[in-house]
Amino acid sequence: MSLKVVHTDDAPKAVGPYSQAIKAGNFIYVSGQLPIDPKVGKVVEGGIQAETRQSLLNAKEILKSEGYDFTDVVKTTVFLDKISDFAAMNEIYAEFFSEHKPARAAFEVAALPLGVNVEIQMVAYKE
Repeated sequence: MSLKVVHTDDAPKAVGPYSQAIKAGNFIYVSGQLPIDPKVGKVVEGGIQAETRQSLLNAKEILKSEGYDFTDVVKTTVFLDKISDFAAMNEIYAEFFSEHKPARAAFEVAALPLGVNVEIQMVAYKE
């Protein structure tokens, strides 16, 4: 199986020693996406819903750079700073995954990088 580092300027650069994503065969493993606006390099303002939207838009651009989209996503993981944000996050998440609903885990963590409220990672597969 071949491995490929995936990078697009349409999503934020990694904030550490990792790749935006790795393509392994027909799978793409998208690293946890923070709600950073790639145009300005800063965390978006507006709370959990704005941050969820930006995190998903970042993941969408990474997938798109390899010809994938959200209908190819098989698994997501949502890390929340506060589980009390679950319902508000879910409202935005459902806009991106309305018909196609991949497997998902969502849970509260002690803290997230840059003090954000949400981070979202995903795995996609395409024949």
